Amino acid sequence: VPAAADNTVVAISADHMGEGDEVLGKILLKGFLFALTQQETLPRTILFYNGGAFVTCEGSSSLEDLRKLESLGVEILTCGTCLNYYGITEKLAVGGVTNMYVITEKMLNAGNVVKP
Repeated sequence: VPAAADNTVVAISADHMGEGDEVLGKILLKGFLFALTQQETLPRTILFYNGGAFVTCEGSSSLEDLRKLESLGVEILTCGTCLNYYGITEKLAVGGVTNMYVITEKMLNAGNVVKP
């Protein structure tokens, strides 16, 4: 079982990774989340907000990897305001709902914030 990181937080704000082609960006983000499942040390929390909220919802190609991470003890949190804004609250398929106060607190108290 991988060890939990010393309060590393991953912050995902879009359904793709990087700038440029969005199709490629979605492939890269899926690859990043899969690669996290293979790491010796895992983040403590993964935060999803803005367009990143789609990654934790029905239809996301990353649900299996996120469920695996959650089963390994990684906290998966999605912004409730974002889910409401996009009308996808009922489609949340992994993790819990959070708010900007918790997102801010987790980022400020993290030993390391990774933003792919």
